[in-house]
Amino acid sequence: MFQSLGDRLQGVFDGLRGRGKLTEADVTAALREIRVALLEADVNLEVAKAFTERVQEKAVGSEALMALDPDKRVIGIVHEELIELLGGEQVLPTFNPDRNIWMLMGLQGAGKTTTAGKLARYYKEQGRKPLLVAADVQRPAAREQLRVLGEQIGIPVFEVKDNEAALQIKVRLDDYLLENDFDLVIVDTAGRLQIDEDLMHELSTLREVLRPSENILVIDAMTGQQSLPVARSFDERVGGVTGLIMTKLDGDARGGAALSAKHVTGKPIYFAGMSEKIDGLEPFYPDRVAGRILGMGDVLTLIEKAKMLEEDEEELGDVKDFNLNDLLSQMRKIKRMGSFSDIIKLIPGASRMIPADAEIDESQIARFEAIMSSMTEAERKKPALLNASRRKRIAAGSGTSVQQVNQLMKQYEQMKKMMKQMMGGGGGGAAAAGAGGGFPKRSATKKKKKKRRK
Repeated sequence: MFQSLGDRLQGVFDGLRGRGKLTEADVTAALREIRVALLEADVNLEVAKAFTERVQEKAVGSEALMALDPDKRVIGIVHEELIELLGGEQVLPTFNPDRNIWMLMGLQGAGKTTTAGKLARYYKEQGRKPLLVAADVQRPAAREQLRVLGEQIGIPVFEVKDNEAALQIKVRLDDYLLENDFDLVIVDTAGRLQIDEDLMHELSTLREVLRPSENILVIDAMTGQQSLPVARSFDERVGGVTGLIMTKLDGDARGGAALSAKHVTGKPIYFAGMSEKIDGLEPFYPDRVAGRILGMGDVLTLIEKAKMLEEDEEELGDVKDFNLNDLLSQMRKIKRMGSFSDIIKLIPGASRMIPADAEIDESQIARFEAIMSSMTEAERKKPALLNASRRKRIAAGSGTSVQQVNQLMKQYEQMKKMMKQMMGGGGGGAAAAGAGGGFPKRSATKKKKKKRRK
């Protein structure tokens, strides 16, 4: 989402780097470009103006311009202010010692129902016992959607009936909670295409009856800063909005809503929706997002994603026994970390080293996985068995070509050799080899022309 803004800001900083000293005029000109970049990213005008004024106040007329590396000091000030703009410290919903009821609100299409499922899954993995409440009786199939999500993640769903009054909902829910052990209740409420009196009255009544400890507003980042007046309306007319969840932050929107949200609404962003998948919900870290925007990467998130690979690293055992079963396991682990495009963004400076027009073939892993899944257990354990006829059978079974099977085997041999070198040098293991050297960065769809024999 922040790619365009990040490129613009990094371009401004490139103009500051390498100078022996900076003048006030240099900083003023750079900040003028930064303000334009923020406005083009759909940041609120008042927010963009206040941001550049704070940076100028800290940078001009201070020790920043007299420092040994004034460009780095100015960039550091921009980084600090960007963190503050995004909310400062990370904030998550609070838990009470006994029962916790969280009510999700938002306009139709913002992604409330999916977010409810993601939120329940996230806290289930944190050791909580969540219950989902399907209280959206306005949108067709909303309750069915939440029921399906609940089954997918193994979390029960309490369904509100048609035309059921708020007080009746509370009585039935209280009885259900007395019979079952839940410490987190997540309520998915109805939405509208736009704010209207019926919606506000319905939500306000439900809030008064259920008395939730968290009133979380779900906002679609794709709508830009237009979503922020909606947030203020919910807070003023329903009351008590405690925090935001920004959905679709993996999209191609310009990022203005996320950058303006805290300043305009006064509410922190709790979580960010990063994909349509059920695990596509991440806590919102202002410092990490600021680092990504400025091209500093996000090493902490990368480390957290890589932790899921550690278990298999320990189970690999002797490198000499590395076979296609091990490779298949590692590839599936790497897939769980996310796409290569997303992982590259987390590596400091990597996005600037890779050409903008470079095509990363995300389908390569899926294709290799299909090929290995078409092999027998014996073939995966002992790749030497794969003669020409077996490779032809595997290609037919996986919907690929013999050439692609041969390509996999070549990659496997290269990875095995690389892994031996890395293991010998104490550096990283099979997963690192797979992530770093086993798969082509550019699209593999273009075949090299074979030389004709005379």
